[in-house]
Amino acid sequence: MSLQQSYSLLTTDKETLKKWYSLMALGRKIDDRAPNYLRQALGWSYHAPYAGHDGIQLAIGQVFDRKTDHLFPYYRDMLTVISAGLNTEEILLNGLSKKDDLASGGRHMSNHFAKPEWNIHNVSSVTGNHTLHAVGVARAMKRYNHKGVAISSQGESSVSEGFVYEAINGASREKLPVIFVFQDNKYGISVPKRDQTANYMVAENFSGLMNLRIIYCDGKSVFDSMNAMVEAKRHALEKQEPVIVHASTVRIHSHSNSDRHELYRDETERHCVKISDPFDRLRTVLIRSGRFSEAELLEIEEEAQKEVMAAHKKVIRAANPSPESIFNFVSPEPYKSKKYPDGIHDEKSGEKMKLITALNETLKAEFRHNPDTFIWGQDIAYRDKGGIFNVTKGMQQEFGIERVFNAPIAEDFIMGTANGMSRFNPKIRIVIEGAEFADYFWPAMEQAVEMSHDYWRSNGAFSPNVTIRLASGGYIGGGLYHSQTIEGALATLPGFRIVYPSFADDAAGLLRTSMRSEGPTIFMEPKALYNDPVAETIVPDDYEVPFGKARIRRKGSDMSIITYGNTTHMSLQVAERIQKEKGKSIEVVDIRSLIPLDKESIIESVKKTGKVLVVHEDKVFAGFGAELAATIAAEAFEYLDAPIKRVGSTFTPVGFNTILEKAILPNADKIYDAVVELLEF
Repeated sequence: MSLQQSYSLLTTDKETLKKWYSLMALGRKIDDRAPNYLRQALGWSYHAPYAGHDGIQLAIGQVFDRKTDHLFPYYRDMLTVISAGLNTEEILLNGLSKKDDLASGGRHMSNHFAKPEWNIHNVSSVTGNHTLHAVGVARAMKRYNHKGVAISSQGESSVSEGFVYEAINGASREKLPVIFVFQDNKYGISVPKRDQTANYMVAENFSGLMNLRIIYCDGKSVFDSMNAMVEAKRHALEKQEPVIVHASTVRIHSHSNSDRHELYRDETERHCVKISDPFDRLRTVLIRSGRFSEAELLEIEEEAQKEVMAAHKKVIRAANPSPESIFNFVSPEPYKSKKYPDGIHDEKSGEKMKLITALNETLKAEFRHNPDTFIWGQDIAYRDKGGIFNVTKGMQQEFGIERVFNAPIAEDFIMGTANGMSRFNPKIRIVIEGAEFADYFWPAMEQAVEMSHDYWRSNGAFSPNVTIRLASGGYIGGGLYHSQTIEGALATLPGFRIVYPSFADDAAGLLRTSMRSEGPTIFMEPKALYNDPVAETIVPDDYEVPFGKARIRRKGSDMSIITYGNTTHMSLQVAERIQKEKGKSIEVVDIRSLIPLDKESIIESVKKTGKVLVVHEDKVFAGFGAELAATIAAEAFEYLDAPIKRVGSTFTPVGFNTILEKAILPNADKIYDAVVELLEF
């Protein structure tokens, strides 16, 4: 395929026309057959027929180069991936959710096609979500001077999603080689386009953006679609900027096999879209032009049918995924420390640091260690400023704007492009400030959910190597959006590791392990401790803390306090006070790592003391402490001499007035009262 060639019926050679017709015939045979598998209870319980999108989908697959490009197809893109090279057997393995399905091994919905080795990505069911991932890949292409494009395909209705605007705005600002294909069939399931956008052509919504080209084409026409996609790729490569290809199509069938389009489309409309069928249209043109006889096309169609039946016979006997496999690929194996296997150091070598300094020095050390490390976020790299709290101070000056840069105030964009950029090469490590405060992370939750199950959903083919830093917690008089702690909510998402250090050495060690590990880690930073002397420690310059290893901060025999973050220091203060006042010995276990959790150390402490107080800053109701208490009750009940007690925040937001904040958040007095009550039980 030449990027300079213009395609028409007369200028396209017969061999190419035959290839295209063969792909389209094969696609239609599978597209028409897919619903039968559901009727026979064999699979393909989700199928979104592509009929009516034939021209643009053939063109996307034909311009895609598996050696240089990255393709993000959506759930209606069956012909796209067939045109890109997937064979019939691979399509059927996906449709029937078999063990050897390339996209996910049966873990993701049928009709979500992928081939990771060819850079055809497994995308979400959240339509349009992958636009941000395509932008992230394109950013990596630009950083590494790679000559390729990222292609994101989607329906026109998904353009209404906010993250699509963030993606296109970001791509135009950074001038990235992305092709955004809008396959416009005028419906979002049953919602007509007039209810989605004021502009009839949704691409016009982006006409005011600089560095962005928009190309319109008839997505029902193979030739018009080929010319549009070839020109889009040429422009994206030569100009290094994004292109929207708006392809007008029709949807001949219902949205999916769970939809009944006769409920919202009248008979006349359904008849009109059928007579606009791109496949029938091309067939007629090829015969009437004399380029092919009807017998030649029938032979091609018969060959397609034989191919489908042969693949069916193989796939129907293929293995299904096993029930035991559900635990595979939840999270990759993390980096293992050889020098500090338990995350303990001798406290003799190293420099005493504040927690904020430990973070800053570790970030710089890891950027020197791995030149393929990047960081971005809001306010992190402008002159002498390094984030709201200056954790990244001095990094852009040392490592340059290509590796350390500001992001728009768009948390989905920050998160989604991190996912995408990490797809370009597994050696890349990314650190992001997911939001300026953990409280502002909620807009990124769409992308957080995606990132959490990427590894599992792709059956181990892809894992985002991303460390998500979040300044968390209260005690700074910040009120709403500056004082919440959200780890309890995030802990419900399988696939994330979550760590929450209390001291400078653990902050450094856990950050180093996070940045060297495969897979996503949420790194919660207790911002009240950034400059607090109580968190200062000796920090070895090579310190590493393994995930899932708690630390006994104070040994004791009469009660265990299980804690982390800001409340670790309060618990230590209370333990000292109890020792002096009542002669009782309190053990303080700093879990450091929420996921994975060091259950062994917690249970061992419970066995020793028989009484447990769980303390954390988050709300008592539904906070992470509930999981800790449940684990102890389930696995160490026989060792308990008293009920498990919890101390945390009230079930309210955190107020701004310091009187309100004090009433809401846990403190040493509240912990002390709980300890006394439990000791006296």
